[in-house]
Amino acid sequence: MGKPVIGEVVVLPFPQTNLQSGKRRPALVVADLVGDDLVLCQITRKPRSDGYSIPLILADFERGRLAVDSFIRSNRLFTVEQSVILYAAGKIKDPKLQEVKAKIRQIFA
Repeated sequence: MGKPVIGEVVVLPFPQTNLQSGKRRPALVVADLVGDDLVLCQITRKPRSDGYSIPLILADFERGRLAVDSFIRSNRLFTVEQSVILYAAGKIKDPKLQEVKAKIRQIFA
């Protein structure tokens, strides 16, 4: 698999808080850094009423999909090396990506 692009939903193993290997979880690629690193945004099935969660439904995908409707957690950003990504599950449409980027910008404003 090549380096994922911004807007792709990827699946990777998330470590648990005790740093033991965790379950496979989806995340959204929001930035492509120089080298092998990417900035990702966590995706979860559980709704949050914190003002940062953005719904992600089947209609938001340009290609691919997730098994269930989910939420992009714009306040849960992290950097990973592309080698930990297991596979790409799909790519979201540009309007949804712009919505996520706007929410991220609000955090840092």
